[in-house]
This record gives sequence, C-alpha cells and structure tokens, in this order.
Amino acid sequence: MSIDISTSSVPAEAIAGPQSSANRSEAIERERLDAIADQAEFEEEDYDDEDDDESWFDDESIAFVASLMAHMGIVLFLALATFAPHIDPEAIVIVSPMRDVAEDKIHSIEEIVASEVPQDQIGSNSDSLESAIAMATAETFAETAQIPSPMDMAPQELATIDLNNFFTEPVAPTQAMVNKKGSVGQGLNGAKGAVDRLTFEILQSMEERPTLVVWVFDQSGSLHRQRQEIRDRFDKIYEELGIIDSQKEKSGKRKNASEIPLLTSIVGFGKDVSLLTEEPTDNLQVIKDTVNNIEVDSSGVERAFSAVYMAANEFKKYRVKRGPEGPLRNVMLVVVTDERGDDQEGLETTIDLCRRYGMPVYVIGSPAPFGREHSLVKYVDPDPKYDQSPQWAQVDAGPESVMPERVKIGYSGNYQEEPVIDSGFGPFALTRLSYETGGIYFSVHPNRNVNKRVRKKDTEAFSAQIDYFFDSNTMARYRPDYVSPEEYVRQVRASALRTALTTAAKDSQLETLQAPQMRFVRRSEAQLATELGDAQKAAAIIEPQLVRMAEILQQGLKDRDEEMSPRWRAGFDLAYGRVLAHKVRTETYNAMLAKAKRGMPFQEEKNNTWVIEAADEVSVGSKWEREAEKARELLQGVVTEHAGTPWALLAKNELETPIGWKWVEKFTDLAPAARAGGNNNNNNNMTAAEDEKKRMLKKPAPKRPLPKL
Repeated sequence: MSIDISTSSVPAEAIAGPQSSANRSEAIERERLDAIADQAEFEEEDYDDEDDDESWFDDESIAFVASLMAHMGIVLFLALATFAPHIDPEAIVIVSPMRDVAEDKIHSIEEIVASEVPQDQIGSNSDSLESAIAMATAETFAETAQIPSPMDMAPQELATIDLNNFFTEPVAPTQAMVNKKGSVGQGLNGAKGAVDRLTFEILQSMEERPTLVVWVFDQSGSLHRQRQEIRDRFDKIYEELGIIDSQKEKSGKRKNASEIPLLTSIVGFGKDVSLLTEEPTDNLQVIKDTVNNIEVDSSGVERAFSAVYMAANEFKKYRVKRGPEGPLRNVMLVVVTDERGDDQEGLETTIDLCRRYGMPVYVIGSPAPFGREHSLVKYVDPDPKYDQSPQWAQVDAGPESVMPERVKIGYSGNYQEEPVIDSGFGPFALTRLSYETGGIYFSVHPNRNVNKRVRKKDTEAFSAQIDYFFDSNTMARYRPDYVSPEEYVRQVRASALRTALTTAAKDSQLETLQAPQMRFVRRSEAQLATELGDAQKAAAIIEPQLVRMAEILQQGLKDRDEEMSPRWRAGFDLAYGRVLAHKVRTETYNAMLAKAKRGMPFQEEKNNTWVIEAADEVSVGSKWEREAEKARELLQGVVTEHAGTPWALLAKNELETPIGWKWVEKFTDLAPAARAGGNNNNNNNMTAAEDEKKRMLKKPAPKRPLPKL
C-alpha cells in the first residue's frame, strides 16, 4: 500500500508563528511521520487478526513471564528465610566434649529373659531396704547427688542433647545389672587354676571398691580333694593381693572394718545350709581352719541353690550404704561343688536376687557328661587307715542343657556302651546361674587332655570318669541355650527339628542289637532253623522301638535347612544318622536270618557252619540300602562340619561299624573233645610252708562302705 504525501491537509499557515523557518519545517516533518505511523498501525492490526494463532507469543509476553518467575523466586526465598533457626546468644547448648581416648564400646543385648517371679521391688517406688538398690548398683557412690543447678535456658523448638558426659562421674548400674553375661566352658585341670583366675577377678573388684568374697562349699565326701587344694591356695591369694594377715600383725596396727579391702566368709551346704563364719573376716588362719574343719555330709543331698540364695540374702546389706559401720562393698559368691544341685527349682529366684544386688556367682565345678544326667566318681577313702582301693559312686552331674538333646544308644560293632564324654560345659542350672549373674563357670577335671582318651584306670581319685575332652575354643560355638525352662520349651516347640530331637532324647537308653548271635552250626536242618528263628526274636523285639524313633526324627527334616544353631544341627544329624544305622542293622540282620531259614546250600561240601559278619553291603532290599546311604551321609556330614566336638567323635565311631551283613561259610569239628587228664581229684597242692606263709600275711585294712555322694 502506497501513501500519498501530497494529499496532506495540514496547511502551511498552521505552523506559522514566531518560530523560525527551520522549526516550521521540522514540525511539518513530524506531523507527516505521525500520519504514516497511524496508517501503518491500522493496517497491521487488520493483518494480525488474521494470523493471531501463529504469532500470539511476542517478545512482550516473554518478558512478562520471565519477570513473573523472577519475582516468584524472590518471594519463595524470603519465605524460606523465615524458617532459619533463631540464634540466641544467651542459650546454652550441651554437647559431648572431644575425647582423647577411644570411645567405649556399645554392648548389644544378646537376649532378653523374662523372669517368672513377680517383680514388686524394682524401680524408684520400692520400699524399705529394697529402695537402696539404686545405691547398690551404682559404679560410684556420692554423698550428694551430682546434679547441676537449674539453668535459665531460652526455649527452643529444635535441640540435640548428648547426655553421655552430662555427669562428672558415672552412675550406671554395675555389670550384673546391665545384662552383662558371664563366661562358660572354661576348662581347667584343677581347682588351683580356677583359684588363680579368681584372684584376678577379686583384684579387679578391689580396684573398684572394698570386696567381700563368700566361699560356698559342697560338704560331700567327693569334694575332699578340691577343698584341700583351695585351702592351701588361700596363702597365694592373699599374698598376691598384698594383704597377708601376718604383715598387718607385724606393723602393730589393726585396721578397722571400713579400711579392710578384702573380707572372706565361708558357707557350707549338703542337706542343710550353714554359715560357718560368724562374721566376715580377713584373718587368714581363721579362714583356713574353717575350710579344714568342714564336716562331711553323707546324706547325698546338695542344696546348692539354697546355699547361694542364703548367702546373697545374708550379705546383701554390704551392697547398700550402711553408714559409719562399714563401706559399700562388692560381693562375690564362689560355689565349689562337683554336682548339679538337688534344688534346681530355686534357680530363678536365686538369679533374681543376685542380679538385683549385683553379686556375680562363680562356680568351681565338674564338667557335665555329654547328654547324660549321671557320671561315676572314683572315690578313695580319705583316711589312710582304711582300705584305699577305689570305689565308683554315681553322682548327678548333668546334662548340660535344660533337657537331654542326645539319643543314648550303644555300638553294634564291639557291643560296648558309649564312652563318657565331656560336654564342654557344666551342668545347666549352675552354669546358667554364673552366666546370668556375670560370673564364670570353671569346668575342672585333673585328667583333662584333649589329645587322647583317658582310661578308667587312669582317672584321678575324687574325679568323674570321663574318656574324652574337647578344646574350649572349639566348643564355644556349641554353647547350650541358657534361657529359662519356659523360654527353652517355647523355642523347641517353634522348630520341628528341635521338637523331634528332644522327643527322641527323652526316651531311656535305646535298646540296640547288643551281642547278637553270629555263628550257626548245622547239625540238622531242623536244629539250624530253630537256632535261626530264636536269633530273629531278639531283633524283632527292638525293631519297633527303632522304627518309631526313626519316624520321630524324620519329622525334623522339614526344618533342618532353616536351623541356624550348629549345636542343634549337629545333635539332630548325629541322632538321625545313628538311629537309621541301627535300624538298618537290626532289620537286615533279621532279613538275613530269614533268608538262611529258607535254605542256603554250602559251596563246599565239608562246611557245616554259617557265620554272619558285618559288611558295608546291604543285599536284602533296596529300601534298606537307601536308608543306609542316608545314615552314612548324615554321619559323615557331622564328622566334616563339626570336627573336634562330641558329635563328631560319636559319628566317627558309628561310621567305623559297617551297616550291612554278609554270610560266610565255615567248618566246625563236631567230634567230642577229649577229656583233660586228671590228678585223681587231688586239688590240695599247697605245701605246708605255703600254708604257714598265708596265715602270717598282714591283715588287710578295714573297708568302710561307700558314702552317698
């Protein structure tokens, strides 16, 4: 579109005036340009209306959006800035100072055991003497509580407070009150080694505060040797602790009770419990004389837990602030016994009392026989005036777990009973008492040797007969479950494997094919068939028991892969493997005899005897062959996976006896044996000199009956 400038209607006179001609020309030019712009804008609007959808987002719109976003960002920033924490120059922030030493380790709670005893004396609301428990369980005791004065702090919505170093001295509970567990499976060769370790424990206790050690002695006759060993060791204890009584007497001064670092008290137990020292003492000679004069209790009853409870209850007063008559003391209880205790129903209440007052219990005891309740102790009369020949007395020394976890079964190969094996731990109840109170169970046996078998004749006097011992470090992984009986039952019921093993182990000694008839001489076909049938009867009697036991254990297979405890896995595999092996031996023995009854011709005409011998082959049925293979697989797995343990030893012995049988033919001379030459029935060959010598022999020492141990 063209614009005709000549048609402009602006007259020249309109711009006339006082202005100069140059100004008039400039004004005319502006008017002309404005007219051109107006015309162009009008035409552009018409054109934009047609293409509005294609060019609506012009430069002006972009600028507007950018400005809007920038302003929104500024507003958001200012809004967030209002949430910044207010810094009050007057506020106090409590933080942990930097430490120059390594941080204390945090000990996680391994397990939580709920006592069945109602707890009405725990906490800040307890009354009477029980309210002093807080003082008894403090690492340090202060006359005035070290609580800082109130501080005027400005309230804050957010704060981080680290209380680890809030107080200048620790006031946490003692080791027994923070669920610290004790040590088990400490195998030693004698009471001396246990006493030496106890000396170290006593020294550590004395470094914290004055200490009272209460020795709780079993008064049974079998403890005669150990009591003497400990009595003779008291000199070394006091010497190493630097508190020999004679040194104090030489100084001409006698310390008062509050200044004596170590006091000792003696308690004896059998059928009854007796406090043998009227008051705790530091007089070494009095202590030794008291131990030396302990009377033997022949009742055969050991009230070990009653004795510990009485001692803890008697001396709990030393665990609380007693005023000027004596300082707050640590109290250690040391039990010396070789049995499990006949009053185990008092275990939970005894644990509760000892833990409440922070009294660790140490036990110098005997090893529990593996999976057995009883063991035999070699008893020699302690009085040399009487016969010194050894006698064997049965004592209650096990098992090492709440319930037996091993099927007791003999060997078929050499037809002997299982050897007595060290379980690696003490009897369950006493060991748990030590474990729960933060003490130590010392498993003491003078014949401890992990490298060879200890024969019965080599067993030391007053010691249990144990054939095999095992390394404590190896056995640490196989520790029994030291929980309450209720918790133990709950865990067993939750596992098919554990239920099967404990159910099978509850039965008494499992009858096995002991000394079966192996040789069958054919004098006639009828006589041979009768002998074979009679031999089958012995196997038929025990077959149902073995079949039932195998069915019980088979139920545990479904949880075998989920079982994480090496102790339970080893126990189950050993039990099932051995039961299967004995089942196959018994059933195939019966089957082999049945085969012979149907008639078996001899390969050599002169032979007249069938002998059944143990063999690795199972030739009478594929079912038994598969079971035999399963038994070998389980037993070999125990030997490989659990080397150096009682389970591996028993599995290895089982594998040494073949599972199957075979027939071997032999010849037996049936001619009557010639009678040996006689001496005219004259058996009196003793000369007169020999007879006189016999009469003059020294009379043997009198023999006293075996006391109850």
